[in-house]
Amino acid sequence: MKKLLLACCLFIGLATTSFAQPTPAPPSDPQQRAKGLQKELKLNDDQTAKIAAIYQDSAQKFDEIKKKEHGDTNKMLVDVRPLRKATVAKIKALLTTKQAEKYDALISENKGSGLQGGWSGGWS
Repeated sequence: MKKLLLACCLFIGLATTSFAQPTPAPPSDPQQRAKGLQKELKLNDDQTAKIAAIYQDSAQKFDEIKKKEHGDTNKMLVDVRPLRKATVAKIKALLTTKQAEKYDALISENKGSGLQGGWSGGWS
């Protein structure tokens, strides 16, 4: 009986701690986001620098949209969708075919995350 009680307590403790761990947010710094993408897609330094510049430009435009709409998410979504599409297109233009396929997979994996980190999972 004591072993069963101990096993139940251990299970509950482990289950509680596993749910207590927050998932890390994607980096919001354009340089860090580009470095993360470099690691995921095996980008060269030139591609990484250009993608960091794209992320920087997109972040500035996102901040302008946020300011213009006073943080109203519903209104922001209207302006953010075309910005996101343009950002993805600019990034994909810099990638090889194989990298672009993997990039599409990264975006698809994070599609349900909405505006987490400003872009779907930080990859676009």
